[in-house]
Amino acid sequence: MTLKLIYFKMRALAEAPQLLLNYASIDYEYLMSWEYFDQDWTKIKEKISFKQLPILIVNKNNEISQSIAILSYIEKLAGLNISNPIVAAKADAILQSAQELFAPLNPTVNFAVGIDFEKKRDAMMPFLMSRFDDLSRALISSDGRFFIDDNPRACDFAAFHHLDLSKKLDPSLIKKFPRLENFVDEISSVKSVNSYLLSRPELIGVGTEPKLKINGVEHPTGIHKT
Repeated sequence: MTLKLIYFKMRALAEAPQLLLNYASIDYEYLMSWEYFDQDWTKIKEKISFKQLPILIVNKNNEISQSIAILSYIEKLAGLNISNPIVAAKADAILQSAQELFAPLNPTVNFAVGIDFEKKRDAMMPFLMSRFDDLSRALISSDGRFFIDDNPRACDFAAFHHLDLSKKLDPSLIKKFPRLENFVDEISSVKSVNSYLLSRPELIGVGTEPKLKINGVEHPTGIHKT
């Protein structure tokens, strides 16, 4: 089986799938959209399912769209799906709640600069703190180290991504929620996850000139090759 994950130069919707793939030691190839399609995104967008990335290509001709669907597929592939329908629904609720952090957080961190960055950062704080509180309470009520049990799943990696990304706004935000801080440390300490975190492109210049440092070369974040 071959897996190709197609996305852009940003740390956003492809991050939780990559965390889960690395945790489960599932081989995959990450490609920028222009590498896979050999065209600029603006020229092929209308031909893509739901006109969005990421997509996961399975065995060359099977395409899975939408980040939650991709996470669900990887979770099943890794044998981490939940048989109890009530517990599975709880995991789905955590996953959806974590993904709702995407809209305010990811575009701001990856693209906003200067006063625009400051305004967007300040505007999202009430929602961010409220949702962090929701996630903290969910973790406190869990019987395990993670949201469901002692095994991190799709919902955990979606939450981890957004909590980790929030540090780019203000490293002290998560410190207001000790259980969340502990959760991030727990995920980060998993050997396969830690290896990925240390080797992934570094996101730098947030709020001023956001770039991804890929193989030692700095690239402006974005949906285009250059």
